[in-house]
Amino acid sequence: MQITLITQPFAGIETEALVSYVFEETDPIQGRIGEIDQALAGLLRKLAKSGELTGKTLEFTLIHAPAGVKAARLLLVGAGKREQFNGATLRKIAGAALRYLKSRSIKNFAVVAREGDSAEETAQAVVEGALAANFETDKYKTDRKNDKNIETIFIAGYSDAERAAGERGLSKGRIIAEAQNFTRDLVNEPSNKLTPRILAEKAEAMAKEAGLSVEILDEKKIADLKMGALLSVSQGGPEPPRMIVVTYNPSNAKPGAPVIGLIGKAVTFDTGGISIKPADGMEKMKYDMAGGATMLGVMRALAALKPNVKVICVVPSTENMPGGAAQKPGDIQTAMSGKTIEVLNTDAEGRLILADGVHYAKQLGATHLVDAATLTGAIVVALANINVGVFGSDQAWTDKLLASAKAVGEKMWQLPMDDEYREFIKGSFADIQNIGSGKGGGSITGAWFIREFAGDSPWIHLDIAGTAWNDDAKPWLAKGPTGVALRTLVHLVLSY
Repeated sequence: MQITLITQPFAGIETEALVSYVFEETDPIQGRIGEIDQALAGLLRKLAKSGELTGKTLEFTLIHAPAGVKAARLLLVGAGKREQFNGATLRKIAGAALRYLKSRSIKNFAVVAREGDSAEETAQAVVEGALAANFETDKYKTDRKNDKNIETIFIAGYSDAERAAGERGLSKGRIIAEAQNFTRDLVNEPSNKLTPRILAEKAEAMAKEAGLSVEILDEKKIADLKMGALLSVSQGGPEPPRMIVVTYNPSNAKPGAPVIGLIGKAVTFDTGGISIKPADGMEKMKYDMAGGATMLGVMRALAALKPNVKVICVVPSTENMPGGAAQKPGDIQTAMSGKTIEVLNTDAEGRLILADGVHYAKQLGATHLVDAATLTGAIVVALANINVGVFGSDQAWTDKLLASAKAVGEKMWQLPMDDEYREFIKGSFADIQNIGSGKGGGSITGAWFIREFAGDSPWIHLDIAGTAWNDDAKPWLAKGPTGVALRTLVHLVLSY
């Protein structure tokens, strides 16, 4: 899909649809919308007075053959309250407009930016929203609707003086959105098409194409390094595990900057093992590698954006199967760190593989850690599918990530890590146990388990179990994987 920034007046743009957005306020016909209204001889003000054009969030008003402009249609999208408008809102508007027009077989349209908004930030938001919205999860359908494709988007409303800033935003937005879609494509793959070995191959191909360093540890190397927690999860099935390491190492690394370690859970299919999951909904467990896919997508973006901070990405990958060789409740495993683990529930496997992933990232030199995982159903109980659960050992490091989340418009909520919760994972027959002994707090005890392997390093855990997958399509995003946390983590790295 081609996306082009243009500076010509909106009235002269020859396109199938002209798109802009309207705020929900007493007089919505102001500024740029007022200019469009003048071109249309007051039609928009008439619609506003009649109550047909209100500006309510994602309300669509489509006008065919609008007089006074060369576009074949005018689409106005509600932007909600002006004081609540931000880049995240604009992404949704751009995405919703694309999906609305795409469903009507329109091939090209122009988005008219509003006056006063940052040229760079506006272009970035429009591009990110449009490219994410254009991603479909119909890869394996034989009757794909190939006739419904958006071919070209123009971003208009800029002066010649704003062009350079707009172009920077366009370029950055494309890099981030394509990385997000790379992540979503990995998460969307069924487990028979994406085993740990295949994920490692795809990660290696991406890294080499992007100019990143990459190392794939096979099962022999994993055993040599005594990664007993990862090996314990993999032993139930025929597919061997992989530990994927991708490194971005800039030549101009900022003196005194941290070495950031990004660790992502990548269970390419999770049956629960011997503690097997219910059959209803188990097919969704192909998404249990979303944390690892997100971290790989972040690395893809960083390779193009070129921050001056070293980043080490570690992705432990395995299946969790209930075969005859599978680990059993009550087994005791020894992690790479030497810490012993009593496995009380084999379906609490993500924290086991992250134990070795986090420890290995530290061994490789990471000083500040972030892990992401579809870790617990408990986080869905706590936060539904709205917020990512955030857990941290160092408040300054956690605050920095939360600031990045707010800047890019990803909803995240910090949960407590009081010392009392640590007692819930104190082992009876080993150092720690992999589920809590107390009632409730499942997402917190899961986070505490991972924290045991971070030691004194500043560490953050992102539980994305409720947010990595859309069970239903949104106006701005297809059903399926979301790529959540990628924009936050890219922003976090770029903030140094």
